[in-house]
Amino acid sequence: MKRRDFVKNMAIASAGTPILLNNIKLQSIGKKLFDVPKAIEDRVLVIIRLNGGNDGLNTVIPRDQYANLTIQRSNVLIPETSVLPLTTEVGLHPVMTGMQTMYNDGKLGIIQNVGYPEQNRSHFRSMDIWTSGLIDNDPNTGWLGRFFQNDHPNYPTGYPNTTYDDPFAISMGYEVSTTCQGLIANFSHAVSNPFDNFSLQTSGSTNDGTYYGSQIEYLVHLIDQANEYGSQINTAANAGNTLATYPNTTLGDQLQYVAQMISGGLKTKVYILNINGFDTHDSQVSATDTTTGTHAQLLQTLSDAIVAFQTDLQLLGLEDRVAGMTFSEFGRQIASNASRGTDHGDAAPLFLFGSCLETNIMGSNPTIGSSIVNQAGIPMEFDFRDIYASVLRDWFGVDTTTIQSFFEHTVTFHNVLGACNLSVEEKTLEMDEALLYPNPCTNSTTIRFRSEDEWVRIDVFDMSGRVVATVLDGNIAPGSHDIYFETRDLQMGEYIVQIRKKSGNIQTKLIKSR
Repeated sequence: MKRRDFVKNMAIASAGTPILLNNIKLQSIGKKLFDVPKAIEDRVLVIIRLNGGNDGLNTVIPRDQYANLTIQRSNVLIPETSVLPLTTEVGLHPVMTGMQTMYNDGKLGIIQNVGYPEQNRSHFRSMDIWTSGLIDNDPNTGWLGRFFQNDHPNYPTGYPNTTYDDPFAISMGYEVSTTCQGLIANFSHAVSNPFDNFSLQTSGSTNDGTYYGSQIEYLVHLIDQANEYGSQINTAANAGNTLATYPNTTLGDQLQYVAQMISGGLKTKVYILNINGFDTHDSQVSATDTTTGTHAQLLQTLSDAIVAFQTDLQLLGLEDRVAGMTFSEFGRQIASNASRGTDHGDAAPLFLFGSCLETNIMGSNPTIGSSIVNQAGIPMEFDFRDIYASVLRDWFGVDTTTIQSFFEHTVTFHNVLGACNLSVEEKTLEMDEALLYPNPCTNSTTIRFRSEDEWVRIDVFDMSGRVVATVLDGNIAPGSHDIYFETRDLQMGEYIVQIRKKSGNIQTKLIKSR
């Protein structure tokens, strides 16, 4: 077996006894994993895979197509009066109330009709295409694997090291994601529970100069790497914190773990999660109520978990650092079948979530005909590879020429996640706004605010209302000001920074980590 194939099929995951959480707070990322602009070096991407092929027409519902939807899928269609409205033309499944609120708050985006040319309806082949980002070439690497490989061509040799001591990506569960497959090894580390102890048994075997010996040596290196990464993950999880209430589901647990690791200072850039069950050939809806059933349960699980995660990021002060997206290998057919289900189709909607979205709904509603065409699916409007490329450009600041080298087609870029791309130096504030950076902080932070020619007092309060520091108390000239504040002596936890001035008082939260 080739070493690449051996590593590709190998996942080293966690094992051990869970450790009780400490109420230890956050840590900002101290080192970057890529050569990217400073403004985006700490960013994280969360990808949620909807395994099985999601029925987009019962998820993001074209409200202007109801007459023909009734003809095409009367036994699974959500009643028009139950649809959660987003616009006059688009709505969500009625169980997705949390995501409706996120949309209204500007934290949920929808890209309509995402797929690829000549859609393959095989689960296995289509998932290979989605995870690799390749259609015509042999998918030996994943689209994110090529991204990582570009900056780290020698991986896994020499990793982890003092500069890159955390895993580049984490696959939640027991298997690494092929999305992160590189030329030699997978850049993701499988994690089922970050609070488990990581102590895989090592071997004293050495390379005796034979082919077998070289493979054993390589395996020993991977085990050592897994233990080192596992230790970093465990430390971050115990140092982190979550402040939101999560649903008691596997996806909810996994997203809570992700928030815990991010808040604990883990420098991992990508997290990949899965939710199974979207292959709804039969009993997609219940016999008595099409708003309930298997598909409704799945969508509620997705919505509730994402809402809890986004709420947590906001409470932790991490919203501008984390963005998320969902995908499924294909949509379902326009017409339902006789088993209260839907069969394999073509394009489907894709969700983006976070506070840095540049789009709310991109694309048009699919046009539903009045005549039932056997096995017809939703035609593609957006190539999923272009969405991937746009995420790399907008979110991770990758040069467009470099991005083009990752894909076999000519990339079309779309504005999807660029709303937070101003650097700290470029950000301007209103009189009633303040910016703390970094936040969370360790030894120091900087307080940016604007003033007129006036007296300004800046106090820092603990959560009991006690003043723990006075940062500034004096007359300030008009304009924007950056005030350095050393936090080394503060205890870990949350604080309120209060800026009092005639032109407008400001209060904002500061989080002190280790």
